[in-house]
Amino acid sequence: MISIENVSISFGSNIILNNVHAHFSKGKVYGIVGENGSGKTTFFRCIAGLQAYSGHINSEFNPLKNHIGLLQTEPYFFSKITGREYLQLMCNARNIRVTDIDSKNIFGLPLNEYAATYSTGMKKKLALMAILMQENEILILDEPFNGVDIHSNILITQIIHQLKSLNKTILISSHIFSTLNATCDEIYLLDNGTFVKKVLKAEFSLLEQELINFTVGNKIEQLKLK
Repeated sequence: MISIENVSISFGSNIILNNVHAHFSKGKVYGIVGENGSGKTTFFRCIAGLQAYSGHINSEFNPLKNHIGLLQTEPYFFSKITGREYLQLMCNARNIRVTDIDSKNIFGLPLNEYAATYSTGMKKKLALMAILMQENEILILDEPFNGVDIHSNILITQIIHQLKSLNKTILISSHIFSTLNATCDEIYLLDNGTFVKKVLKAEFSLLEQELINFTVGNKIEQLKLK
């Protein structure tokens, strides 16, 4: 369980998060949606203990950050570390003993090559493998489907379902609504640094249509395509 109360961040007059409230339970998948710059990544960084904020983030876990696996939109890797060494390092950080890394290489990554040479999609898959191997109780996945091939997207979707069945708490941001529809129990809409709407599964289609109407409007007509 994670309870978010009055979380705010501002830099001068620039408000990033504004009195954000939310409650995330075990065994559920939550989607966080919003336009670029709406504060999704900053919100995730607050929960993961990577960003200072005002307000309160409470959990049964103490410290919370030691139980979170954060998949960043663009994972960073040291220039001279192989995929295998990265996975081992991440497991060591959680005192997880790994006996056979190769058997967990479900994405078929070249683990003996430097991770920095991987493609964007391969880097994301390696980072995801690492936080899964850490056996974290809370998974924060920032754009997990972006830049990843269709076969891996299918696999990631099934991984999320399995994590839910294991009573994990999963937070996902995505600009691909179909992936949220396939994985989430609830969706929070973040706008101008605050959650303006919480939508349950039965209302996802209404939210999607609302977002389409807001985003498209008369913009296609303005193009005057010929």
